[in-house]
Amino acid sequence: MPNNIISMKSILLAEDDPQDAELALAALEGHHLAGKVAVVGDGEKALDYLYRRGEFSTLGPDNPILVLLDLKMPKIGGLEVLKTMKSDPELRTIPVVMLSSSMETPDLAECYKQGVNAYVVKPVDFSDFMYAVKHLGIFWAMVNKPPPSAGRHSTETKGALNL
Repeated sequence: MPNNIISMKSILLAEDDPQDAELALAALEGHHLAGKVAVVGDGEKALDYLYRRGEFSTLGPDNPILVLLDLKMPKIGGLEVLKTMKSDPELRTIPVVMLSSSMETPDLAECYKQGVNAYVVKPVDFSDFMYAVKHLGIFWAMVNKPPPSAGRHSTETKGALNL
């Protein structure tokens, strides 16, 4: 698949664990997606990025094509970021994949209730984690056909992925 499909698009990775962030970037690098990933370390920064506030005020008008969101983060948790995104008409169409070490049924159920597109339990095994993130990136950035972009006014994107 040609890489120019995502030439102007980005992925937002909100992850407070530097090791998990580095692993995710390494997994995405195999398909030249890592250069398009903006990494933030907490939910507050994720919202600043999405709303183009503070240090992100100079970002262009396009929303990321995907948000990889850790569930448990400092300042503002991933669930609150998800709720904010899905309640905002300008952000609700961005696909969100929750990355979490939690296998708790209430966490899983609440994320889907709030509109998450996929919930991936972070594997402890390095190769499993690399495989999961790599395939998430390939699907959302290269395989899934997003709606026509109108900057911050895009339409809903849904998709499914079996890992």
